[in-house]
Amino acid sequence: MIRAKRLNIIKEIINNGEISSQSELMDELKKRGYSVTQSTISRDLDYLRVVKIRNYMQKEYYAIENRAYEGKGFDPEKLKSKFRQSVISVKKAGSIIVVKTFPGEAQGTAAIIDGMNFVEILGTVAGDDTIICVVDSLKNADKILEMMQSQF
Repeated sequence: MIRAKRLNIIKEIINNGEISSQSELMDELKKRGYSVTQSTISRDLDYLRVVKIRNYMQKEYYAIENRAYEGKGFDPEKLKSKFRQSVISVKKAGSIIVVKTFPGEAQGTAAIIDGMNFVEILGTVAGDDTIICVVDSLKNADKILEMMQSQF
């Protein structure tokens, strides 16, 4: 198999599923009739700039970098701790989550939300005591709201 074709197949697999390990990716390639080594998968993932992202349930899986924030995600315990220290309330307005914090805490809290790499959250905007989280769908907004409310 030529490399370009293999890379396209890997992109298709990652974009259409929740693959969380190299062995799962190898299994998916095998189902399509391609046998590759773990080291080849590792090089291909580096080449494609594949990163791990986390959904609202804290499950991590691969994504092509343009779908995710580049960088190391925060530990879920850091989110819980920051919410307990800083957040007053979390409410939903359509597919937007509004997080109210104590004065001066919104930007730090938003940075942690962004650092969690939730694929459902398209972005955040923070003022002094308010964060707006734009979520990709109404269904996911309900899930993100529930997850955030359980943090404090």
